[in-house]
Amino acid sequence: MGDERLTLSAELLERYGTTGPRYTSYPPVPRWRDRDQFGPSEHRAALAAAAAPTRSVYVHVPFCERRCLYCGCNVVITRSPERAEGYLDWVAREVELVGQHVSETRPATQVHWGGGTPTFLSPGQLERLWAIQVERFPLAEGAEVGVEIDPRVTDREQLATLAGVGFNRLSLGVQDTDPKVQEAIGRIQPVELTRDTIAAARELGFGSINVDLIYGLPHQSEERFSQTLRHVLELAPERIALFNYAHLPQRFKHQRAIPSEALPSGMDKLRLFTSAIDVLSTQGYRFIGLDHFAREDDELARAHDAGTLQRNFMGYSTRAGSDAFAFGASAIADVGGRYVQNEPDLKAYGAAIAAGELPTRRGLELSGDDLLRRALILRLLCNDRVSRQGLAADFPQLLAPGFEQVFARDLERLAPLVADGLVRLEGDWIVITPLGRLFARNVAMCFDEPLHSGQGPRVQYSKTH
Repeated sequence: MGDERLTLSAELLERYGTTGPRYTSYPPVPRWRDRDQFGPSEHRAALAAAAAPTRSVYVHVPFCERRCLYCGCNVVITRSPERAEGYLDWVAREVELVGQHVSETRPATQVHWGGGTPTFLSPGQLERLWAIQVERFPLAEGAEVGVEIDPRVTDREQLATLAGVGFNRLSLGVQDTDPKVQEAIGRIQPVELTRDTIAAARELGFGSINVDLIYGLPHQSEERFSQTLRHVLELAPERIALFNYAHLPQRFKHQRAIPSEALPSGMDKLRLFTSAIDVLSTQGYRFIGLDHFAREDDELARAHDAGTLQRNFMGYSTRAGSDAFAFGASAIADVGGRYVQNEPDLKAYGAAIAAGELPTRRGLELSGDDLLRRALILRLLCNDRVSRQGLAADFPQLLAPGFEQVFARDLERLAPLVADGLVRLEGDWIVITPLGRLFARNVAMCFDEPLHSGQGPRVQYSKTH
């Protein structure tokens, strides 16, 4: 961050410490249509329209043995491995149903299994899920194949199974290594366990390892979190994700067990983030997108420098132009110019599958304006800059009146951020400054016209800081 950190102030945080979308997608999920307006028939239309040259696949495994108190994911708490068998039956049937509406088989260039905890599954169940997937979505040569694991429930046999079927990337949940923080969030995970898991993964040939951390957790301080960073740097992962904790106890009742008085203030939370950026930058990691770090020789860093970094529901990627298929309860697909989310509730998901129907819960067919704003926002969030001429070349009809006319209100909203040094206008380019990257969601919100015009439902978004 260099000298940019010195310009931080309480006034700046107060001005931009608002709430807003995380922009995992644009438009955000709360603006999608529920099942009565976007159901199985619209889902089938999306699948029939899937014509991208490449494909990616996401599979959601919702099971966890215990709940982490900070979690905002769709999970099912159980210690019964038998529940997974019936779930795999449903996923297998869903893959068949989707296959009936997809015109041809194309190899997948990116695969990701998330959860929940994919390694809740036994080695045999992991092999079965892999066979279900690759029957319809074989791997492309050089595919990026990643899986999320919890070191607390993952053994060497499971890692060996994953490596054996073709996984080459591993993402480990760590969050924080401090015992007091771990106790407060209900996730006890000794550093030695994480270290042994990574060592085993290296021996088994995993080529890329990511570690997930969270800032803004109870009892975190700069001193404590700097120790967490030292522990992680000793593990030498290729990538580090540093997520902003969203404390939403009204939505997630289990978060009420986290004492709000133990949470860092907004300014303290921001200092945790900037300190982490400083530490990681001096240790050979590049700050990528909103919250990721990659070694300087990693393909994400190279894509960021080239302005070609992508972002989807599986995270940051260098793979552009894919139809993203998704399977399992709550899984989100991006196919044929539509977003589609499956039923999050396990019973509802299973009931739809048993009835021979696609388990659609909600979705959205993107308009031309949606596609334009999505491109602009994602380019800003991925690459810190966007070319107005580049957008015009990709959307010639929509931008025929001129960028300044089409985005007149957006540029008015952007002006204060330019004045505060968060954004620079450099000829054709709109550039987020190093300081502005701390408020990148605020920059993106300037171009989210429906957010400001009162369109769509009122939503409780997480704080930007």
